[in-house]
Amino acid sequence: MIPEELLKQYGATQILLQKKEVLFNVDTQARYYFQVGSGKIKMNNFNEDGKEFIQGIFMTGSSFGEPPLFAELKYPAQAEAVEDSSVWRLEKESFFKLLRENPETHLELTKVLAGRLHYKATMVAEISTESPEHRLLKLIDYFKIHIHKIPKEEPYLVELSRQQMADLTGLRVETVIRAIKSLEKKNMVQLKSHKILR
Repeated sequence: MIPEELLKQYGATQILLQKKEVLFNVDTQARYYFQVGSGKIKMNNFNEDGKEFIQGIFMTGSSFGEPPLFAELKYPAQAEAVEDSSVWRLEKESFFKLLRENPETHLELTKVLAGRLHYKATMVAEISTESPEHRLLKLIDYFKIHIHKIPKEEPYLVELSRQQMADLTGLRVETVIRAIKSLEKKNMVQLKSHKILR
């Protein structure tokens, strides 16, 4: 996303997080731009029964939590480290200055946000109308093509756990397991040592 040297130039600092450590909570006022330096961060919510819904998983180089920052809103989800991670943090006014003074970076960020909006709109439609198998293929293909930039014709080893896939699609983990087995029988995915290959 934004080159680390540019972030440092505008005063960004690095925060180290241990696995499961929370960076910010739901309803916290957005005051910083965040970008993953290493590891993985997820934004998630929990319903009244304690079931997790993952809004997104962000890998090295990805930013997260920008919409509330631009709109001066509170976060609608919390951010939590999936594994030991480092995160770049840049104060809001410095971030806006960086964007004003670097229009190409601003344009790239706009493209990323537009892609996320498209993904959210697609997944909302999937969750409300499509079968579990269809939802999972859509999710896997999104991570393959848009997150990892792997061409359609090349194999992709899915890094997401069955639980994470369930939390990203609103399914139960048991449903994910059954749907993956069904997709394997239809030759739409392969299973190798319990890992999914698409």
